Amino acid sequence: MFAEISAILVPIAAAIGYSSYKARQFEQAFPNIGELADIDGYRMNAVHIPRPDTADLPPLVFIHGASGNLLDQIGAFLLPLEGRAEMLFVDRPGHGYSERGGPENAFPSGQADAIAKLMEKRGIEKAIIVGHSFGGAIAAALGVHHPEKTAGLLFLAPATHPWPGGIDWYYHIATVPLIGWLFSRVVVVPLGLWRLEQVTLNVFRPNPRPADYISRTGPSLVLRPKTFHANATDFIRLLEYLKAQSPFYTRITAPTVIITGDSDGIVWEHLHSQGLARDIAGSKLLKIKGVGHKPDYLATDVAIAALENIAGIPRDLEAAVRVAEERLSGGSAIAA
Repeated sequence: MFAEISAILVPIAAAIGYSSYKARQFEQAFPNIGELADIDGYRMNAVHIPRPDTADLPPLVFIHGASGNLLDQIGAFLLPLEGRAEMLFVDRPGHGYSERGGPENAFPSGQADAIAKLMEKRGIEKAIIVGHSFGGAIAAALGVHHPEKTAGLLFLAPATHPWPGGIDWYYHIATVPLIGWLFSRVVVVPLGLWRLEQVTLNVFRPNPRPADYISRTGPSLVLRPKTFHANATDFIRLLEYLKAQSPFYTRITAPTVIITGDSDGIVWEHLHSQGLARDIAGSKLLKIKGVGHKPDYLATDVAIAALENIAGIPRDLEAAVRVAEERLSGGSAIAA
């Protein structure tokens, strides 16, 4: 009997040790570049760029999507917007180097509350909120529940409305008591490393992924057990949350621009982006031909034009879309 038990436990212990070792490696490869702030007893992480003397835009708050961290939006926007605004790049609760906090942070509204409190900590009274993918649900929650903090909203391939179907199987397993604990520490790291290349390619499909995307944005950080569990919990709670909360988007009054690709295979634009355009009075929907789930990287110029427009700077957004489509159809390289 002892031999049989050992034959089961030894490989499990070895796998747990391997996952712990790899988690430390991930953190060594992508150390925290942000600063932690206490938010009601837990710590939120963010990179805060103070307002420069040359600023011509209001403060900007960037919210990353599922399986991500603040490095993703930094890679898209930090350099193009350098010198133009105060910026706050946030690790959502439980992601990157932010702690998870309480059970309310399993929902976009709870994460929106946390970001609003973090803004106060950083002295940001009001900002344009930029949300990519899952971050779009949180940006919408800020628009509904914290209008006093929301100078405008920029949605990038947002996930904001109920959809038919479900989510990937491994998110369900990861949230089952005990089984999920084992799964996150035995299976997730080797499975995730095996799939990392393909998953990141799929996120950009049908467009090419920037060659240095993985080495710059730290997607492997989501494979750490606690982070993976938080990410899985976000996913399994999202659909029911959106069913209940999306009807309240009609309350949003902040200037709003929605940017989506017409070839997004991750988040269906006809449900989410078009749904937002329908629900938010006066919002502007920009659809870019041939772009998938990453308009933040593929059409950064359009996103910046949208920020300018929200801030009251005259910009022809349709012309910006045409320029981006012409550039992309010509096969121009993606900015790294």
